[in-house]
Amino acid sequence: MSRLILGEAELGQIAANIKEMLPDGGVVVLQGDLASGKTTLVKAVVSAFGVDETVTSPTFSLQQCYGDSLYHYDIYNQGFEHFLGLGMMEELEKEGYHLVEWGDDSLIDILRSAQMATVVIRITEVEENRRQYEVSHA
Repeated sequence: MSRLILGEAELGQIAANIKEMLPDGGVVVLQGDLASGKTTLVKAVVSAFGVDETVTSPTFSLQQCYGDSLYHYDIYNQGFEHFLGLGMMEELEKEGYHLVEWGDDSLIDILRSAQMATVVIRITEVEENRRQYEVSHA
């Protein structure tokens, strides 16, 4: 596991970690409190992957796609059971990178049992403009 304390301008480092840990794509589970910076991190990852698109939280649509291989999910509003009920686990099998906001331990357990390449990033606030990112394989 690596721990990084970064400001918003430094978040490209997380994208480098993701590429290193998941060179062929996979699932990135983002955990943190409300307003901890999960969507901000997704914006930085999308930019670092060279995709020039506006990133918005898919709170109500459940999924956003950026470029050909970046997928962004937010399961906060509907919950994990709704995510499963819609068959969204199959979406996570597509080639590319799948960034899932509000993924909990239930999702991580399923990803492990399915042997899907997964990284977990836990975000906590250290000070007003800096966050701690704990990046680890699931």
